[in-house]
Amino acid sequence: MTAPVFVVDTAETLRPGTVTLDGPEGRHAVSVRRLRVGEEVVLTDGAGTGAHGTVAAVHGKDRLDVAVTGVRTEAEPTPRITVVQALPKGDRGEVSVETMTETGVDAIVPWQAARCVTRWKDERGAKALAKWRATAREAGKQSRRLRFPEVAAAMSSKEVAALLAAADFAAVLHEEGSEPLATAELPAAGSIVLVVGPEGGVSPDELALFADAGATPYRLGRTVLRTSTAGTAAAALLLGRTGRWS
Repeated sequence: MTAPVFVVDTAETLRPGTVTLDGPEGRHAVSVRRLRVGEEVVLTDGAGTGAHGTVAAVHGKDRLDVAVTGVRTEAEPTPRITVVQALPKGDRGEVSVETMTETGVDAIVPWQAARCVTRWKDERGAKALAKWRATAREAGKQSRRLRFPEVAAAMSSKEVAALLAAADFAAVLHEEGSEPLATAELPAAGSIVLVVGPEGGVSPDELALFADAGATPYRLGRTVLRTSTAGTAAAALLLGRTGRWS
């Protein structure tokens, strides 16, 4: 089994020698994972830098020392894959973020689509965004990533259109799309932005707005996926086709 991953505040703390892990991460390592001297661990800043080492000492219930033997930095993957995720109902948003993170998505953009039942407003919106970001962090650790996906603040349809216009490949998942995503011509580098609509579908006005920004409707397959699973399925397809899973 691969070594567990824990997060440090900054990359500056990741260096050969002894690094102390404390706070919530230290407590999780000592009291939940029950790590012992000699066990392997990986420390990361979540932005691409990781340090491999072994537990050198355990102090109380929430602190341990790691003897770091090597540090490496992962380059940003290319093409960069961003999924614009319409807000699902209930906890399906966190499920979507979790599975997309495990799959390998680079950025996630919450989208307040016209047909979303869920609305992020004021304090409720801030709490929901914090949950998405915490979910991405935990899923990044669980899937042994050194570079966690960025979770942006919720965007309006106009803001999403601007994001699509700047992409090297822009697509909207739509059951009535004339082309399959599996055969779309993808860039070898740059950025891919994929829009996943709400359960009620992307509205005609939004489709027109995104089309003006250069986004084409594509279908995934013969079945219609829920909004909370479509992004993960599409991301897996793109990661395989671009060679990032090779």
